[in-house]
Amino acid sequence: MKVMEPLSPAPGVQTIGFVLIPGFALMSYAAACEPLRAANIAAGREIYRAAAFGPGVSGPGTIAASNGALIPAAPLPARGAGLSALLVCAGGSPADWGFPTVHACLRAQARDGVRLGGISGGAWLLAAAGLLRDRAFTLHWEHAAALVEAFPDLSPTQARYVIDRDRITCGGGVAPLDLMHALIGERMGPAFARRVSDWFLHAEVSAPAAPQRGGLAERWGVNHPGLLAALEKLEATPDGPVPRAALARLAGVGPRQLDRLFRDHLGATPGETHRRLRLAHARRLLAQSPLSIAEIAQAAGFASASHFARAHRAEYGSAPRDARAAALASGEISGSEGKTTSGG
Repeated sequence: MKVMEPLSPAPGVQTIGFVLIPGFALMSYAAACEPLRAANIAAGREIYRAAAFGPGVSGPGTIAASNGALIPAAPLPARGAGLSALLVCAGGSPADWGFPTVHACLRAQARDGVRLGGISGGAWLLAAAGLLRDRAFTLHWEHAAALVEAFPDLSPTQARYVIDRDRITCGGGVAPLDLMHALIGERMGPAFARRVSDWFLHAEVSAPAAPQRGGLAERWGVNHPGLLAALEKLEATPDGPVPRAALARLAGVGPRQLDRLFRDHLGATPGETHRRLRLAHARRLLAQSPLSIAEIAQAAGFASASHFARAHRAEYGSAPRDARAAALASGEISGSEGKTTSGG
């Protein structure tokens, strides 16, 4: 599909805009805009038009995707641009998503009644613009923990996509295929949407609430229902301890049998398993969030920054500040976000 600025589209043509944040995931963007092209082919006429926009673009320009591909983009749309929807595509690290001009653009489009959405990390920019209050939404699971820390009044849903009135969000990857199937079906009917999905061999269209990640049994390589119940609780509690007795009750066994289950299936105690989960949570925050090391220690349930630093060094062989420095060096986070405190 030719991507262009929405200049007076013909009657019956819906223009879907995409704000491309530098470093956006090309796969997610393609999974969102290619179904529009296929819908035009299936309809035998233009019924959708895609328009790509980018922050900092003052005329015809380009925005670099995560793989370095340059996508043609126009300046951010002004009010009255005639958009049916405007979706923000963001990938990489939240530290690189500080675009006040995008926030202002989104608020202006909201005043025009345009449906707004986010793909992969795009919901983060909607949150920063204050446009997700009282709305259900989702984003890529990798960014969920950092978003909750940055916007404690918001709670993302871990779903493949969410449509809540005038807000449209999805988790990235191939989830935009599911989202666009729903949006095309909403307008053109389920039979037409099925034809478009079949075009991409998208035979198994996922439900909105389908998980973004593989199930517990698949991720952990275990099938014991009691152990899976305990692991689910540990994964859901990255910010503090879970009493051993409470965990045993969830698993439907006694504390000693719980220890045996963990040892036999995972080669670690429940406490060791939970500590590793909390440290993995902290590592994501080190790479993705502007929180200080002391704040990350608290968010991961450690008594102090020094306690966190000792545990981090024991698990990974380096201090938290070294992990943050590595993220800085790789470009995962920007220099302005690398706050540290003693104990790191």
